[in-house]
Amino acid sequence: MLMVSEKFQTVASLSSREMEILELVATGLTNLEIAKKLKISKRTVDNHISNTLTKTKTENRVELLRWALQWGKVCLDDVNCCSLPMSHQVNVIKIDEVAS
Repeated sequence: MLMVSEKFQTVASLSSREMEILELVATGLTNLEIAKKLKISKRTVDNHISNTLTKTKTENRVELLRWALQWGKVCLDDVNCCSLPMSHQVNVIKIDEVAS
């Protein structure tokens, strides 16, 4: 059984746009694909992801997604879709719903 790294113990408050981009990252989209989908520049997406990495104290997209799963920020194909405390439920979006 894998132990959760202390790195993923950081609580972070993400903006609604950062959450939206995080959800799209979780679907596997690149920054350019996210930019096109949201009709914003790739540079803006890059900046949001950079800010999110800083807030969550993660170093890359894989760590960021592990953090998001740990904190119940994303739900992948009904994995990690358990009932969460109210403080976390507000920003939980099922990824299969976002992708469609």
